[in-house]
Amino acid sequence: MKRGLYNLGIRTYRLLGKIAAWRNPKARKLTTGQKGIFPYLEKNVAKEGGYIWIHASSLGEFEQGRPLIEEIKKQHPDKKIALTFFSPSGYEVRKGYPLADLVCYLPFDLPHNVCRFLDLLKPSIAIFIKYEFWGNYLRELRRRQIPTYIISAIFRPDQIFFRPYGSLFRRMLRTYAHLYVQNETSRELLAGIGINNVSMVGDTRFDRVVAIRQQAKELPVARSFATGRTVLVAGSSWPKDEDIFIDYFNRHPELYLIIAPHEIHESHIAEIMGKLKRPAVRYTQANEESAAKAHCLIVDCFGLLSSIYQYGEMAYIGGGFGVGIHNIPEAAVYGIPVVFGPNYKKFQEAKDLIANGGAFSINDAADFDRLMQRFAEEPFRSKCGETAAKYIYSHTGATQTILSGITPQLTTHAE
Repeated sequence: MKRGLYNLGIRTYRLLGKIAAWRNPKARKLTTGQKGIFPYLEKNVAKEGGYIWIHASSLGEFEQGRPLIEEIKKQHPDKKIALTFFSPSGYEVRKGYPLADLVCYLPFDLPHNVCRFLDLLKPSIAIFIKYEFWGNYLRELRRRQIPTYIISAIFRPDQIFFRPYGSLFRRMLRTYAHLYVQNETSRELLAGIGINNVSMVGDTRFDRVVAIRQQAKELPVARSFATGRTVLVAGSSWPKDEDIFIDYFNRHPELYLIIAPHEIHESHIAEIMGKLKRPAVRYTQANEESAAKAHCLIVDCFGLLSSIYQYGEMAYIGGGFGVGIHNIPEAAVYGIPVVFGPNYKKFQEAKDLIANGGAFSINDAADFDRLMQRFAEEPFRSKCGETAAKYIYSHTGATQTILSGITPQLTTHAE
């Protein structure tokens, strides 16, 4: 009965997606992508199978799994990797990811799709990232005795697994060979429902951002802009974030600003330019000379943010006045304090950094003004930044721990 309702829910979601595709570009990409999965696999899959199958819902989950993918390829270059996404935002950005032998959408979690997908892929191992719990896939993987893992997982008391009516979803958790979780709370919650094949290893993103810092690009335009200045780098910002820090910037000539907005379409860039009352230049139109004369540098292209943070004395992370903050660790790793809006409760690193003094949450413009006045004192600002960096470096190592745990399966299921 419960399984039938689950399948009905999946079919309903698929139908609603098809209806939404008439008007919603994201839904249209998902619907189109779903149609192309099996033709793509039938054309490109190796007949012998043996893939390490890694599934990420979207781009954020991919970034958490990326350090593990890189280490697998480094230590086992002969292994084939199949990477799947559910969301267009992940697939569209990473469909050309060079370390994966196959990249495609995940077929909807219906029994006939599941069997067809697994028959084609013949995975030797399956790895799900963070929040992915697909009942039909998990049951069939277990039936076929394919070792299945979840990494970088976080559990909260309000999730369905821990509710009286969540028995179907609790059974899903029991299909995993091992669960690698980010915090002790998650481990304790799972133990409370009798699931003990769990390791608390932390977040693989910390390994990733440390590697990125070590390989950070030198950006002459940004360096020229920042030299000799006190710079705030605002990363992945949204309009509500921009209203706050741009207003402060306009009133404080001692502060210089680099903005890397989350959305870089022309209308948003024009909106930002309209709010600024001091000289600004777009990154794509700047050279070292024009950057040095500007007071604000707008990064209107993708792929630079993780390196841009090295030119700031402090960072503002966007998203906290919307659905949730973006990537804190990629800024904190540079030893600068981070600031964000109030919607951070689902992010363990945000809560930890606030507790130890490396990060700060604001509720409004007045909070931001008061905090920036404190940051004007260099000793305080430096201490906060050092605290943030120490936190990041002290939480590395999750990738190697996970890899050590799954390596026996990688070598046992040799091609």
